[in-house]
Amino acid sequence: MQTSPHPLDPLLSRRSTGALEDPAPEGADLDLILEAGLCAPDHGRLRPWHFVLIRGDARAALGDCLAAAIKARDRQAPQAQLDRIRAWALRTPLLIGVGARIRPDHAVPEIEQLLSAGAAAMNMLNAIHLLGYGGMWVTGANTYDPKVNAALGFEAPSRLVGFLAVGTAKTPTAGTTAPAGRPDRLAHVVEWRGALR
Repeated sequence: MQTSPHPLDPLLSRRSTGALEDPAPEGADLDLILEAGLCAPDHGRLRPWHFVLIRGDARAALGDCLAAAIKARDRQAPQAQLDRIRAWALRTPLLIGVGARIRPDHAVPEIEQLLSAGAAAMNMLNAIHLLGYGGMWVTGANTYDPKVNAALGFEAPSRLVGFLAVGTAKTPTAGTTAPAGRPDRLAHVVEWRGALR
């Protein structure tokens, strides 16, 4: 007996994919991805999300910016590390810097403004996947580096929450970072019954 597909099957098949090639989404597809980001929940209608598209020749400039940030943090950083970050920026068809324009004086706590930007990033990753592209959310020291943030227009207290690396997956499983199976739900979920154990 054949079962019909579940409406959530496409969403449940999403995996982070780092092995990307052209084409990257553009035109109507890119517009839909960005619109999905703008649908993220945000307390107080602050709309803190801000997206920076990095493609074409700008990828080389980003690679130089990231390499300079590494070198500023560690004068002894090996040249191979600097070359790797430059190569990553150049080979990634589209990078989207996702950040939050933080309003520290607002009644909505800063953490909620950051979480809203994170929700926007996840909405975009889901849209990327559902449109048939591959993507990965990339963080790390460069994401939190003040010089990288400033170069992309995020002056403190505003900040990046990560880069979305976007393109077409080289193969359906190439570069997949998620384990083959989903985590055991029982290891991550409890039902609270009104009292601590």
